[in-house]
Amino acid sequence: MGNSSILKLLAQMSASRLRALFAQDPARAADWVYVAAADGLPQAQLCYGRMLLEGTGTLKDPVAALQWFRRAARQGDLDAINMAGRCLDNGWGTAEDPAAAAMHFQCAADSGHAWAQYNLAHMYLGGRGVARDWSRAYSYYLRAAEQQHERAMNLLGRCCEEGWGRSRDPVAAAAWYRRSAEGGYFRGQYNWGSILLEAGRCDEAALWFERASLRGTPAVRQAVMELGARAHASAALQALAARLQASPPNIEAA
Repeated sequence: MGNSSILKLLAQMSASRLRALFAQDPARAADWVYVAAADGLPQAQLCYGRMLLEGTGTLKDPVAALQWFRRAARQGDLDAINMAGRCLDNGWGTAEDPAAAAMHFQCAADSGHAWAQYNLAHMYLGGRGVARDWSRAYSYYLRAAEQQHERAMNLLGRCCEEGWGRSRDPVAAAAWYRRSAEGGYFRGQYNWGSILLEAGRCDEAALWFERASLRGTPAVRQAVMELGARAHASAALQALAARLQASPPNIEAA
């Protein structure tokens, strides 16, 4: 198969499908991704930017990664616009520029990109790069959550619990935590477990705490073990804490 045929095949693939395909042999794939990116294929430019940012199949180069994200962004690729925003927000390959990051997130968010909506909501919640506006934060979390974004669901729960950008509503908070938990997000699982524990549903709570511990950060794991070490902890929580204490961490997410 010649280069033109391969490029034509790659052009028909989404960025996520390209990543899945090349994950099998990143080093070998990097050359083909570069060829497709240099030929102007935006999903390949995005994919190659991610490879450079993560050092997957090639040397890590965040400066070059941002350049590729920008090339894809200029073609209107929403994932690339969001990734350029993340680089600007975190200082990956460039100086931190929260205001410019927020502009990128805004552009992609208003075109319906769930991750950009979530990222922009964070900016409004903390007043980073934009004036703090909890109502707008809530609105963008809601837009992302309506697209099944599990992290946004968890933050919506927090907004409902704390009264950020809306009135306090513990029933709605519990519902969003549950949806986030069922979607697989470890913070949602921990928060839903906390709701169940407060309601006296200790065995159910322990199941969700265990899931959160297996997927979450060391801090979440430690928090669960401390719950199990309390004087009046349920038998299920005590047993969970003992299992976690005896087993090494198995972190899947951060």
